[in-house]
Amino acid sequence: MREVFHQSLEDVQSRLVEIADLVTVAIDSATRAFETSDVALAEEVIEADQVIDDKAVALDELAIQILARQQPVARDLRIVVTALRVSTSLERMGDIAEHIAQLTRMRFPERAIPKGLKGSFTKMGELDVEVARTLSELLRTEDLALVETLRGLEEALDELHLKVFEKVLSDAWQGEAGATVDATLASRYLERFADHAVSVAKKVAYLATGDWSVDTDSIAVIAEATEIAEAGAGN
Repeated sequence: MREVFHQSLEDVQSRLVEIADLVTVAIDSATRAFETSDVALAEEVIEADQVIDDKAVALDELAIQILARQQPVARDLRIVVTALRVSTSLERMGDIAEHIAQLTRMRFPERAIPKGLKGSFTKMGELDVEVARTLSELLRTEDLALVETLRGLEEALDELHLKVFEKVLSDAWQGEAGATVDATLASRYLERFADHAVSVAKKVAYLATGDWSVDTDSIAVIAEATEIAEAGAGN
């Protein structure tokens, strides 16, 4: 019975990684479609979002079944509760990728990126893809050093998001109302994507430590201590 229980917990964690990998594909495709006005690629992202939604629902159902039937405690309980919360954030990240793709489709055959902002949005897209890949690796390995990496990526996206707003609010901005709306929406989506990733990272840190109050410096210490312990175990 315990073996079946632990297999279920492993299934929960592997499903989280699977969903995170799908989100990575979605944001990569969505940002490329947005940059190049590739409406066919945008349509693929929009259609694939249902797959992410369905897998998130299935994961939640599995987690609830484990809670009801196995009544887990301690770390096992943290795994299940964290999975329920993380799946929600991953589903929302998939939605953000879909929203970006919808902007591309809505403006086709015109470019959704207003003139003068292509460089900023290209960089934001690259950063979001890196965010998604890093998050997948964090869920796969629980390497807490990646939490700090995600925080750094989030800060870089926040700075770019602020620059976009400064641009569209400046006296030099000559974009039409539609371009202004597109720029502000897209920038917000791209910035919000990283916010959700950091939220997931905090939950993973809680899973590893059992403490919501662990700050960045403490995470770094824990990660270093884990590496030392693993190195010692291998000798």
